[in-house]
Amino acid sequence: MTFDRKIRIAPSILSADFADFGREIRAVEEQGADWVHVDVMDGHFVPNLTFGPPAVKAFRKHVTTFMDVHLMIAPVDPYIEAYAEAGADLITAHVEAGPHIHRTLQAIRATGRKAGVALNPGTPAEAVAHVLDLADLVCVMTVNPGFGGQKFIDMTGKVRRLREMIGDRPVHIEIDGGVDPGTAPMLVQAGADVLVAGSAVFRGGSVSNSAPYGENMRAIRAAAEAAL
Repeated sequence: MTFDRKIRIAPSILSADFADFGREIRAVEEQGADWVHVDVMDGHFVPNLTFGPPAVKAFRKHVTTFMDVHLMIAPVDPYIEAYAEAGADLITAHVEAGPHIHRTLQAIRATGRKAGVALNPGTPAEAVAHVLDLADLVCVMTVNPGFGGQKFIDMTGKVRRLREMIGDRPVHIEIDGGVDPGTAPMLVQAGADVLVAGSAVFRGGSVSNSAPYGENMRAIRAAAEAAL
């Protein structure tokens, strides 16, 4: 995929209908999603339990855009290969998930997948200063990870700092948590270009009535692009 900084909307399927993932993924793509975001949680690193590699492999059959797999698990290294084989296009690991984020990013890149590094709200931008040359994406958590639908935590200062640190490197800044038409503009102005949204995308729609998904994504995109 060619790198650019255009705004990308990445619906989180954590907010989709768990009984109908295939059709939900196809619905958000048809309605204009750029990426599909998969939140993997282990009940240990974060207080929730979601998708193992077999589930991600099942989702892959329905994803025609780009599958962004966010590993909120610890330890992370033993599972990288399984999620790569399941079909992730990009695998993101947390700085806080282990002592060797440099090694973790090397391991992701060794699978041929793009590598992302995530920062919890309490972790400073400087934590990724020495791994930016190994990263394709930095994910800034704007909620404490573990559950969808949480209240937004303002991390625009961190996003601005990351944008300065990244400079002209081809590294995306992704925001995960509380993204909606109200928060998107300040995030994009600060330097973000990938916006993960769960409840803000899926709210008001369903597989049989997916038009609201498109309306919700267009509202987020329009607010973000107007801020530029």
